[in-house]
Amino acid sequence: MLNRLSLSVVSVVAVLALTGAPAAATAPVTATTPVDASAVRSHGAPADPLAPGPYHRRLDPLAGTWKATKYNYILGRDGKPVVSRDITVRTRWIAKTGGRFLEEKTEGVLGGHPYYRLGILGFSTIDRRYEWTTFDSVTPTAMTYRGPALSEIGNRLSLPGEFTDPGVLGPEYVGKTIPMRTVITIRSDDRHTFELYFTPPGRSERLVDRVVYTRRAK
Repeated sequence: MLNRLSLSVVSVVAVLALTGAPAAATAPVTATTPVDASAVRSHGAPADPLAPGPYHRRLDPLAGTWKATKYNYILGRDGKPVVSRDITVRTRWIAKTGGRFLEEKTEGVLGGHPYYRLGILGFSTIDRRYEWTTFDSVTPTAMTYRGPALSEIGNRLSLPGEFTDPGVLGPEYVGKTIPMRTVITIRSDDRHTFELYFTPPGRSERLVDRVVYTRRAK
């Protein structure tokens, strides 16, 4: 009984670490800069590889303070997710990086446990790809995703990565490398989603976490 309880606690903690959650604070909503899609197709990254360009501007709608609803399928049962509506996310361009990176701060409660996460999202003009890395209060490693080289801008970003499973998918997967993928869909200036998928060895990819962001009023 004790071993079973310990495994359950470890699994919950690991899920919180890998899938992210809440964030509290308020910040001015950043105005969105229109994106010239034709310029992206014709010119791609800016002539100066150190300067932010239109691919960075595509991320402008993510900046601001958000009310979010989180659906976590690993903590759920019988295909039904655990749902948390006690979520606030604060996202801002980091001025001291020259506006090259977005910082997302998250903290709150999921599944009865407190959680903190810091995420950094940017676009590498050298590699022509989006990159997303998170650091949290539980996992002893960064979770990193790197997208494919792009030639066109779009509203949907698919960023693959991998992690070493601490027990999230069951004891048989502990220590195994698990492919993962974050999909960011910018639906409007006031709404977007983050979805996380895992592909266990020998199994099909499956959705494990989904967060719907709705912009908070000023």
